[in-house]
Amino acid sequence: MYPRCGSSGSIQNIHQTPSSSNHNSEDEDDSGDNKASAISFKERRREAHTQAEQKRRDAIKKGYDSLQELVPTCQQTDASGYKPSKAAVLQKSIDYIQYLLQQRRRQEDERNALRKDVIALRIMQANYEQIVKAQHSVPGHNEQRLTDQDKFQVFQGIMDKLFESFESVPTNNFAEFSGGVFNWLEEYCKPQSLRTMVHDVLREQNYTP
Repeated sequence: MYPRCGSSGSIQNIHQTPSSSNHNSEDEDDSGDNKASAISFKERRREAHTQAEQKRRDAIKKGYDSLQELVPTCQQTDASGYKPSKAAVLQKSIDYIQYLLQQRRRQEDERNALRKDVIALRIMQANYEQIVKAQHSVPGHNEQRLTDQDKFQVFQGIMDKLFESFESVPTNNFAEFSGGVFNWLEEYCKPQSLRTMVHDVLREQNYTP
């Protein structure tokens, strides 16, 4: 006789085999799902990276296209008929920006010079107004009749005195000269200075009592 324990053990093993096979199939299914999920995640990640890279390239291309439209020198084609390369576009853009900065500085210098001219003209206007008032304040002004020669002599006397003071303006270069002119205007063409000078000229020519 065969021992029962062996028979029962075999029977037990036989009864356990379907359960084990079920567990194995479930593990295989789970493993397959995990692999499919991992592949799907990688594909989505790769697709997102590809889209982001494409957006970046599109943005760069749009930027270069905008530079070519804005920078005049980038709109010109070379001798071969091809559009300038990206490196050429960047270099021409830099050169154009530097040119614009130089133009801006030049315009600022011109504007400052114009402002000084306006100030000088206002000073001269005020001086002329003071001269007119001084002439009207001379006693007997309305009774005196001056000829053109008399007026020319007075004007010449004023110009001579102004020219004498103008000789102090430096003439080494244009920058020093322009600065010296404005300093001369502020010093010798002030209303009070001109009024005193006009009175001296009129007194020298016996037009004041």
